[in-house]
Order: sequence, then structure tokens, then C-alpha cells
Amino acid sequence: MQETGNQWVTIEDSFSHIYGSKGKRKPASEHLISETAIVCELAKATLPANPRWCWDEWRADYARIRDLIARTYPDEFHDMSERMNRPGGFYRGNPAHERIWKTDSGKAEFTDPSVLNACGVIDNPGGMHLVTLRSNDQFNTTIYGYSDRLRGLEGSRMIVMMAPAEMVRLGLVADQEVSLVTQVDDGTQRRVSGLPVKPYDLPAGTIAGYFPELNPLVPLGYHEELSKTPASKGIPVAVEP
Repeated sequence: MQETGNQWVTIEDSFSHIYGSKGKRKPASEHLISETAIVCELAKATLPANPRWCWDEWRADYARIRDLIARTYPDEFHDMSERMNRPGGFYRGNPAHERIWKTDSGKAEFTDPSVLNACGVIDNPGGMHLVTLRSNDQFNTTIYGYSDRLRGLEGSRMIVMMAPAEMVRLGLVADQEVSLVTQVDDGTQRRVSGLPVKPYDLPAGTIAGYFPELNPLVPLGYHEELSKTPASKGIPVAVEP
């Protein structure tokens, strides 16, 4: 709820269709504010005043944000606030799906990477690299249940998956609780404890756990060097019983 009433947001599905979504439940707390409101308040607190930056107006009426999107990308998002509430929303287009390749050759182009780790860290002697994952019943950070049918795991998400051979090497047994400690020397200790070990088919030197539960182990400065994407698929960690 904002000054102009209950707001519509838009969602893009896996097939490049965009449609409207409106919340119907009362917020869990009077202190909760929307994602849009958070961004606007952060901007007001950190950026200089600018007559073209209408943070209060954008927070009050999300349709004004959609109008700006439509002006910026008219081919895809014209009349966005009207089209998003048609049955099935609207299709923004997907050139790759239509075999349209926006390259100099006009064909799909593939390159092989020069390295397998683009984070500037080559090895973690004596340690492991943590991969964070989502379960099948999860959308981004929203968790709908505790049955991970993709991996045959049930119950708590506070676990760590490890290859049986690695468990033997480290002297661990199934369901033994361990702590994971990030091995990045930046002056900050990052630790998550109380994680039962679950045998799972993984490569040597690799362990896996759930996102966002293991986010505290990811340093903000540890990212892919070009895209700046957080390195949540290759965090060097130590495993402590």
C-alpha cells in the first residue's frame, strides 16, 4: 500500500511473458516496506537532489515507473500498465528463441573460457569450494517448502552436501554437524555452524548448500572480475567438525 493505493508490480516468467501481480495479504509487520520503497529511500539518503529524480512520486505510484520503462524501451514495453493485465500478460520477445543472433556474423557464436574460475582465486589448499543452490520449491529467496525433490532431500535446509569420499577424507559421518568458515583474507570472519553433513554425489573438493541460508559466507568483494556477479558458486571454505 502506497499513497495512491494498492500497487501493481510486474513479473517476467521463464518464457519472456510479463504480467501484473498485486498483493492481497496484510503485511506481517507494520514496519515492513516494499522493495520499491526501499530503493527509493536509499536513493534519497545517498544521492544529491535532482529535479529529474522523483523518488517520492515513484514510490507513491508504481505506474509512473512503468511509464518511464515504456519511454525508454518503447518497442517492448509500450502501454505496459495496460498490457500487463491482459490474460497471459504480454510477450516482450526473445530473439534467441526465434534464432535471431545479434552478432556481426548473424550466427550464434561460442567462445571457450580461458579459465574455469573467473574470481581470481585458483585453489584453496586443504579446503573446499562451496556451491550454493536453490531447491525445486524455491523462487529466488522465497521458500515454499522443505522437500527438495531435485535432490531427494527432506526437512531442514541448514545442511551441507558432500561426496562420500570427501567425508571419509575429512573423517566425517552422515548427519555429523560441521561449521563452514570462509577462507578469504579480508579481515572479516564468516562462519555458519550447525550444518549436518549429507552424502551427495559431488566432485572432489566441492561441497554444496542452500541459498540464502549460506549467504553469510559470501564476501561482498568476492565476485567474477568482469561482471561483478557474486561468486556464490565457488566460495573457498574450511570444514570444521
